Amino acid sequence: MDNNDLLIRLRYALDIKNKDMVEIFKLGGVELSKEEVLKVLTKTPESDEEDDDSIWAEPVNEDYIKADDHLFESFLNGLIIFKRGRQEPKPGQPEIPALTNERSNNLLLKKVKIALQLNSEDVLEIWDLAGVTVTRGELGALLRKVGHKNYKECGDRYARNFLKGLAIKYRK
Repeated sequence: MDNNDLLIRLRYALDIKNKDMVEIFKLGGVELSKEEVLKVLTKTPESDEEDDDSIWAEPVNEDYIKADDHLFESFLNGLIIFKRGRQEPKPGQPEIPALTNERSNNLLLKKVKIALQLNSEDVLEIWDLAGVTVTRGELGALLRKVGHKNYKECGDRYARNFLKGLAIKYRK
């Protein structure tokens, strides 16, 4: 899954409105208009690979903005501020957190966990709602820093099911 697809699914799962999306991007340090946000939330040809054989697939809009890692991480940082409020930086800390070079799926898990104030049990419950069993050890490996000996990359299946579980939990 690419970053655009992750944003589309996260927006759906948390039922975020367009004006809130603009505000979240702004809180993350990226100025986007409502029209630009809609272009980011458009399915890209690469993200629609699994539906290529379907004759009922919707035509893909070529007018889109590709969400790079910087834009995606800025959105997630803005989501944390949007949900929890701005935190005063401690002395010696930068006001805006430095961007990481981490894989998008792992970053999604970490930042959404922070934004929604979820503990490990909540995250495991969300996967359980989607029908996926993840152990505490696997979750710990997914939440580790890159370079740690027990770090594990979060695959698309885990990310997709995490977002599916979020949708089940938050779109009642």
